[in-house]
Amino acid sequence: MKKAELVFVPLPGIGHFVSCVELAKLLVECDERLSITVLIMKLPFDPKVSSYTNSLVETPNLHIRYLELMKEEPSSQLSSFLSILFRFIDNHKSCVREVLAEISNSVSSHLGGIVIDMFCTSLIDVANEFGVPSYIFCPGGAATLGVLFQLQSLRDDLNEDVSHYENSDVELALPTYINPVPAKLLSSALFEKDGSVDMFLDQAKRYRKTKGIIINTFLEFESHAIHALSNDKTIPPVYAVGPLLNLKGSNSQNQETEMIKKWLDLQPECSVVFLCFGSAGSFDGDQVEEIAYALERSGYRFLWSLRRPSPKEKFEFPSEYENLDEVLPEGFLQRTAAVGKVIGWAPQAAVLSHPAVGGFVSHCGWNSILESVWCGVPVATWPLYAEQQQNAFLMVKDLQWQWRSK
Repeated sequence: MKKAELVFVPLPGIGHFVSCVELAKLLVECDERLSITVLIMKLPFDPKVSSYTNSLVETPNLHIRYLELMKEEPSSQLSSFLSILFRFIDNHKSCVREVLAEISNSVSSHLGGIVIDMFCTSLIDVANEFGVPSYIFCPGGAATLGVLFQLQSLRDDLNEDVSHYENSDVELALPTYINPVPAKLLSSALFEKDGSVDMFLDQAKRYRKTKGIIINTFLEFESHAIHALSNDKTIPPVYAVGPLLNLKGSNSQNQETEMIKKWLDLQPECSVVFLCFGSAGSFDGDQVEEIAYALERSGYRFLWSLRRPSPKEKFEFPSEYENLDEVLPEGFLQRTAAVGKVIGWAPQAAVLSHPAVGGFVSHCGWNSILESVWCGVPVATWPLYAEQQQNAFLMVKDLQWQWRSK
């Protein structure tokens, strides 16, 4: 009897990729008759993803195959990140087609379907060529997914120009939120130049034509949003399979993690405030100084993940400072040495699970929210970009779990 094989195509960003891999692991653990091929598209400016995917490729797994696709350089001729991303994904269509053809012709397995990241909807066309179902993987929450569906419906069903919501004082009644949501909290990425709002909403329109939507959330956490999506007959079945978390980290992170863990081991229980702002979060020099002064004056113990901002006009992720003294107030590290530690990249799950950590200042990326809930660490929300304002609103207003920084 042939094994069923699924093909997973995650977005090549660490926040999307890791949770997709955790889903693959979960599925093969549930049924040994299933095998999964995870296709890896590599962005040249995200070294954390490269390190993580390399560790996957080097680790044998009987039921999961990791396959690196031919490297495609993102176009530099397009002016918005979203345009570059979608072109980058489109350029991998032929590679995905070859993999699906190989599996379709296999004598040992049959192609059961394709699971694609929510930004990779152009690959639905490839799945349709082979007559197999497509499933959308949403690494974020159900509430924010509902925003896309609602805006897409307003545009296509009511012929409304949703771009006027940018910086608007209007409050929106969104089915996946309990309270009205201020329009100014909508993701700024929706309203970038070059028609970004239509690009996003065209993605949502295609979600409606798939076999199902897999969401990295769980019913006890987002019950209102999940029920709202499930009760909408124009939306495919939704499957809340979270929280999908990589709590073990990877082998390449062990040395960094051990250094941080040793410092935390010396701190009293629930005494440390952890500041971390995600793989793309960073601050300019003036803001860094203000944070430093606030930490010093507070007198609290702290662990601060501080990253160098990416160069302006370049699509790169934050990097590490070679010398922290160049950005921190003079003498700050010496004056706070007894109570604080400033680091670069942080093994976030390992830090949050440590008993010394009692609070988390977070950008409210979805993975960070799930990790804080899993570890039981209260959060001061500091949303920075993408859908994080909406995530913070969900936590503070709808769920009333956290408090928001001013």
